[in-house]
Amino acid sequence: MITVYDDAIARGFEPFATSRPLSEMRAGALLVRERWETALGVGSGGFISRPHLQGFAEFEAPPFVNGQSLAAGTWLVNARALPYLDGPAPAVLQSALVITIAGRVAARRLDIAMRDERTLAALADGSYALMHDRALTDGTGDEAEALDLDGVWLDEIWDLIGTLQPLLQRDIPALAATLSTTSLPAGGVTPAAVPVMVLGGHPVYVEAGATIEPMSMFDTSAGPVLLRRGCQVQAFTRVVGPCYIGRDSVVTADRIAGSSIGDTCRVHGELSSSIFLGHANKGHDGFVGHSVLGRWVNLGAGTITSNLKNSYGTVALWTPDGVRDSGLQFLGTLFGDHVKTGIGLRLTTGCVLGAGANVFDTMPPKAVAPFSWGARAPYERFDAVKFAQTAERMMARRGVALSDSAATWWREVHAMSSADQRWPRP
Repeated sequence: MITVYDDAIARGFEPFATSRPLSEMRAGALLVRERWETALGVGSGGFISRPHLQGFAEFEAPPFVNGQSLAAGTWLVNARALPYLDGPAPAVLQSALVITIAGRVAARRLDIAMRDERTLAALADGSYALMHDRALTDGTGDEAEALDLDGVWLDEIWDLIGTLQPLLQRDIPALAATLSTTSLPAGGVTPAAVPVMVLGGHPVYVEAGATIEPMSMFDTSAGPVLLRRGCQVQAFTRVVGPCYIGRDSVVTADRIAGSSIGDTCRVHGELSSSIFLGHANKGHDGFVGHSVLGRWVNLGAGTITSNLKNSYGTVALWTPDGVRDSGLQFLGTLFGDHVKTGIGLRLTTGCVLGAGANVFDTMPPKAVAPFSWGARAPYERFDAVKFAQTAERMMARRGVALSDSAATWWREVHAMSSADQRWPRP
């Protein structure tokens, strides 16, 4: 089994760390957890992260665990490490004890159960580093020989955007090889009864059950496209690779380029180099570029992100350690889970909206604290009961119930965030 571990760096990846472990973020085409499950060929038994995430529960996500639950044979994985999906077969990796990416320890297989109190404490507070635990050896007391994998690291939250294109380029063919897909012929109009234009030399992989309406176009000049089962590409949509469109998602009537769209999303209007975690809505016109949308985000009609400064310089972003230069020329908005925006909202370059924020009317500042509510800063506090009611209604529209335990947990997150002094406050 796999246990995915958020170290101290990952625990500062806001606005998402308020409401989810990094293992349940989408990086490239897959969630981090799914990436490691695919690479190692085994399932996940849990995650280790900030204590307030003990109540986190979502679809197939495994539960919060502590170090005392880690048995011998468990793979302990750093959530910031992302192996490419076209690496060695899982059987090859299962023979290893240590896996490195770019020379840094990414995963280790426990040869004995976790019992050392110092190690357990370090796991709990995020200070534990995989290469420093004597319990993780080859059984002789010597460090185990490492198998190095090709991949990337998330050293900063904006690396979700910085690594998106190379991950999609290699994720899509590797995933398609494991699915029941057909490929659209390249170089013109398809010969089928439904006319679809395909440009470029990379494949368009279509999983059984996906729907492509007439007058759709795929531009694969820069990379491949993968359409998962149940998704719909509606007429007059231009999909530009590399692009991943998840199960039961709908894209329509504009240019969808270089993006990773999770399951059960609605995307209308121009989208560029962005990540939708899943169950998020961009149902109307408005440009969104180089942005990350958490789960259950809803963008009001005409919401627009800026992803490029007028000076063409690099974009600065708020972090818990202060405003820092991302080094990226293109960076839009990070939308935490359950964020809502009003119609016509404009968002500045490098904007961070905390989980549960509901903002409208006037352009927000570069950082908005979780559960903020209102037309302009300084914002009011979004009432916990009203937040839960809004979440319950939105989730019901996608056939998902907000359980009593989840509602209770969100109230706890709401209370915790009130005391979080890292965020700018009025």
